[in-house]
Amino acid sequence: MRHATAIARRSRKEERLEARVTREQKKLIARAAALRGFSLTEFVVASAQQAASEAIKDFELLTLHDEARDVFVNAFLNPPSPNESARAAAKRYKERKGR
Repeated sequence: MRHATAIARRSRKEERLEARVTREQKKLIARAAALRGFSLTEFVVASAQQAASEAIKDFELLTLHDEARDVFVNAFLNPPSPNESARAAAKRYKERKGR
């Protein structure tokens, strides 16, 4: 029983979110929640969490198509030799890091 209480205490929801919506928005969201078998709060939280995860993924994931993909892969697999600016930057970095 102690273990179950400890788990419940760790997962206790302590933060609140508030939003003001129109009557029509609330009715629409409530209907969708009911269709999914969720409470209004469960539906809003699950939907917001899913949207947040997708927004983060969209921001962090690089998607390349066709020619851009080919250029990227070629540059990755066959990198050009470092030019003078790159060599100078590497030298400054090593000097600053004491290497």
